Amino acid sequence: MLDVASWTTRLAGPARQVAGIAGPVVFTGAWIVSSLRQTGYPAAEIQLSGLAAPDARDPWIMVAGFVVLGGCTVAFGAALHDALGRSSGAGPAPRLIQGAGLLTIAAGLLRRDRMLLTPGSVSWHNHAHDVISLVIYADLVAAQVLLAERFAREAGGLDPDWRSWRPWLLASGLATGAALAAFAAQTSASGAGVLQRIAVTIPLAAVAAVAVRLLRTPARSGWP
Repeated sequence: MLDVASWTTRLAGPARQVAGIAGPVVFTGAWIVSSLRQTGYPAAEIQLSGLAAPDARDPWIMVAGFVVLGGCTVAFGAALHDALGRSSGAGPAPRLIQGAGLLTIAAGLLRRDRMLLTPGSVSWHNHAHDVISLVIYADLVAAQVLLAERFAREAGGLDPDWRSWRPWLLASGLATGAALAAFAAQTSASGAGVLQRIAVTIPLAAVAAVAVRLLRTPARSGWP
C-alpha cells in the first residue's frame, strides 16, 4: 500500500476521527467551488472527474479535493478499525473505507483527459481513472452495508445507541446504490452530474456522521 496507510496509524486517535469529517467537507467544498468556476456551463452539468481534467478551469482545486479526501478517509478507516476492536472484531468495513481512500487518491492523480465526455480515444490513465471510480463506488456501498451489520452485533456489549445506526446505514447504502445505478444508466445525460453528486454525497455524509458520533463517544464507552 501507499505510505499514506502507514503514517495515518501514527496520528493521534482524535485527529484520525476528525479526518472523517474534514475529508468529506474539503471534497464537497472543492467540487462546489470548481463547479461554479466553469464559466459557460451549468454548475452541475460537468461530472466530478471532469472538474479535475486538464482543460477544466483551475483543475488543481478538484485534484486537491480528491487527494485530501483520500488521505483523510484512510486515516478515519484506521480510527474506526481501532475503535471497533481491531483484528477480526472490527469486521471488513474499516478496511474497505481505507481502500476507498487509497483509490480516491489514485483517481485524483490519474485524471480524465477531458472535462466533458466526448467520443474518441482516451489515454491509459483515463481508462484507469474510470475503472478505479467503479471500484470506489462499489466499495462505498459495501462499506456502508457491512458497517451497519457490524453495529448490529452484540460482541463486546456494543452500546444500544450504535445498534440503532444499523437501519440508517443500510438505508444510506441502498440509496447510494440506487443513485449510482441511475447515474450509470445515463452518464451522458444533462442531469448525470446531479445524480453523481447525490451518489457521492450520501456515503460521505454517512462517514462524517459516524465520525462525529465517534468523537463524542468516551474512549471506554460504547465500543467492544
